[in-house]
Amino acid sequence: MSDRWYQKAVIYCLDVDTFADHDGDGCGDFRGLISRLDYLARLGVTCIWLNPIHPTPNRDDGYDVTDFYNVDPRFGTLGDFAELLHQASNRGIKVIIDLVVNHTSDQHPWFQSARSSPDSPYRDWYVWSETAPPDRHQGMVFPGEQATTWSKDRTAGLWFYHRFYKFQPDLNINNQEVREEIKKICSFWLQLGVAGFRMDAVPFIIEQTEAGNPDSPKDMGFLSELRQHVQWRRGDAVLLAEANVEPAQLVDFFSDAGGSSSRIHMLFDFMLNGRLMLALARENPEGIVDALQDTPTLPVGAQWATFLRNHDEVDLSRLTADQRAEVFEKFGPDENMQLYGRGIRRRLAPMLGGDRRHLELAYALQFSLRGTPVLRYGDEIGMGDDLTQDGRNAIRTPMQWSLLPNGGFSTAQKDQLVRPVISGGDYGYEKVNVTLQRHDPASLLSWFERMIRTLREAPEVGSGSCKHVDVPVPTGVLVHRCDDVSGTMVFVHNLCNNPGVVDLSSLAAEAEFPNDVLADQEYAEPGALDKLEIAGYGYRWIRLRRS
Repeated sequence: MSDRWYQKAVIYCLDVDTFADHDGDGCGDFRGLISRLDYLARLGVTCIWLNPIHPTPNRDDGYDVTDFYNVDPRFGTLGDFAELLHQASNRGIKVIIDLVVNHTSDQHPWFQSARSSPDSPYRDWYVWSETAPPDRHQGMVFPGEQATTWSKDRTAGLWFYHRFYKFQPDLNINNQEVREEIKKICSFWLQLGVAGFRMDAVPFIIEQTEAGNPDSPKDMGFLSELRQHVQWRRGDAVLLAEANVEPAQLVDFFSDAGGSSSRIHMLFDFMLNGRLMLALARENPEGIVDALQDTPTLPVGAQWATFLRNHDEVDLSRLTADQRAEVFEKFGPDENMQLYGRGIRRRLAPMLGGDRRHLELAYALQFSLRGTPVLRYGDEIGMGDDLTQDGRNAIRTPMQWSLLPNGGFSTAQKDQLVRPVISGGDYGYEKVNVTLQRHDPASLLSWFERMIRTLREAPEVGSGSCKHVDVPVPTGVLVHRCDDVSGTMVFVHNLCNNPGVVDLSSLAAEAEFPNDVLADQEYAEPGALDKLEIAGYGYRWIRLRRS
């Protein structure tokens, strides 16, 4: 791939059903999303990641799929989706979709056939056991909501495996027909025009499940198969994987034993995300420094995807119990704010107490670190959460567009909405919406637009190296740099409320005309870099040189 567009992208994650409703039935749709593409283009988004769009009984927010070759009729038709791809392309925006092929809904025709008869052509498309597996009470993804990973199907008279909920039976990756079907699904959507896939639960997709073995082997070779297939169908297509695994295993998802980049193009950086949350909670960058130093060397073309919040909970499982307790105490002290004993089900704005300085600092830091930034819809205006909603739905509320009823999301009656719009309080649509912030040049939305424009003028952030600059600094301050053929940027971020002065004169010999390209306030010119002031929760992006 000669043009690795994903290394310089800004990815925007959204749920179609909660973004914009065009036909007034209370559920967002493709035509509503099309009507908001100009907004996303102005924001600076270059790639939209759509959460599941397929037909579904909707028991798990669309992750229980009944047809991989169609779209949820609530969102529109395949023709509407094709028009979305066309209109997005006209604005220079690529679209990737969720590829949820670890499991299907138990209502999928494949599973209905598989359970009906041992002679069904789909019987071996799923994972079965004649006896109750002894490890069925281990490995639950949703502890507290999920009792087992194996359930007895009365019709089949067998136990079936489900890494997630019991209405989501796992597909059998050992079956070559299943592998070919997954490739065919990818081919269909690539032919329609998507630019790639965010692959859900990749470690479980490649799990070669053995009843009674809680550590079943993984077939990494399938990732190479899928990568090769996808790239032959569309040369610039991207696979972005969710793989929250041990650090020692990460490189295996990118490359084969020979070190070539032959598997996944991009991985979400869960290790960095946990360290970022810990650093923000402690107001000390030590964890981020550790993460930068511990990063394994990636093969050419491989890329991290960074995020502060995504569509799920803040996953703190990679932190120690003590570290996790610190983050909970700071950002999710109430039990109702926590989920599965490992995460926080809040948006970042309420987690940071609505402090604008703190929000800017957090996102300036994320967008300046290695990899491609991923932004959750609504975070650019500081949307809040609705903790009265179940589980992860707390951060899946409708987009707040204006002061119109329902925040301008839909003209439907309130009781017809797919989910309630946040109303009242500090984060209700009456105070937090796109229209109000569009008219305010000092708004968070306006700041995001400036920040993203600045990022896109600094390609070395996405495609270059990212290193901690090890110089004496005041407590709370992080200095790092990004270098590539396009030049060098140096970044100063203050995670605490105490102002400080940083001496970076050791970098002066590399500088041509150092200047601030983004900062929280007006500072004196960097000059010799020996007396760089930084405010509490401040940040400075300094261009050292261009090549």
